[in-house]
Amino acid sequence: MEKQLVLRKMGIEDLHQDSKNWISHLHFMADEIIFFDHLLNSYVFEPDTPSLFEDLQKYQRRLKESKKLCSRVIGDILEHENKLGGLVEILNSTLDQAYQTKHQQFRVEVEDCLNDFRRLKSDLFSYASGILKKRHRKK
Repeated sequence: MEKQLVLRKMGIEDLHQDSKNWISHLHFMADEIIFFDHLLNSYVFEPDTPSLFEDLQKYQRRLKESKKLCSRVIGDILEHENKLGGLVEILNSTLDQAYQTKHQQFRVEVEDCLNDFRRLKSDLFSYASGILKKRHRKK
């Protein structure tokens, strides 16, 4: 299902602030991905059953996909932000509709990226919790 873009006229400062916030959230997400990657590759989460091993591989793949997506979106937003700088010089206070539309598309893309990662984190917490509980019962 494709999301409907809600176009609202935004000033240059609003667009710049959005971009800064998105990049900040995505950099934090990238740090979390590194943490989860290290965690999943630690000895604590060595699976002792085939199904847990398959789950581990699935989560490692999803993390890798999230990392690639996050990197791409950050790059795209940085490029978008650079274009904003050029528009400031050309247009001063008004922005063309195409830039405004692209900005709103980035808003949707960033929200989707962050929401997908939140779901992945929730799944990872459930997976980790199950392994830790299982190990605790063995002691």
